[in-house]
Amino acid sequence: MEQSAQQARQLDQLTPSPTPGGVSPFAAFGLPGFNGPGPGPAPAPEPRPILELEGEEYEDELDGLGDWVDDFLLPVYGAEVTTAAPWCPRWQEHDGVVAWLHALWLAYQQHKDPEAGLAGMFVWHRDFLIHAMSAVRAPGGPLSACMTSPDRPTHRLLPGPPPSARTEKTTDPGPGAPDEHDEPVS
Repeated sequence: MEQSAQQARQLDQLTPSPTPGGVSPFAAFGLPGFNGPGPGPAPAPEPRPILELEGEEYEDELDGLGDWVDDFLLPVYGAEVTTAAPWCPRWQEHDGVVAWLHALWLAYQQHKDPEAGLAGMFVWHRDFLIHAMSAVRAPGGPLSACMTSPDRPTHRLLPGPPPSARTEKTTDPGPGAPDEHDEPVS
């Protein structure tokens, strides 16, 4: 017990006293635990894909995304609506489009931050904007059955692919049951 108490006193003597202004001399090096007195700021919550959100959390995120799309993305990068670049005034109903645009919005927020550096927005344009808009507005993409002319606003959700054969087999009634693909044996 005495040895533990002695080690504790030695550690207290080795621990630097707070510096004026409350900032540790090690703070400039970004070392964890050396950023000053007390615990550091709580880490920001990790962003989640919008399609993993539910209820009010989803609606709030979709509202923020809608504001960004309507007030910034479309006026600046929307380009003309054509058969080669369709659009849908009800894009929020297309889950794939919502997912793409949400990811684009998260990347935008990250790359406009001063910590992204002077080339942050260039990286966003090069690596995110062009690819996402090309996928969303492709002639055969998720909006291809929607508006292809500003004079004819339309909206239609295209059906997705059917479940995989593996999924169908998991709902199979079991061995010995007739399969609809089996031909009758005579």
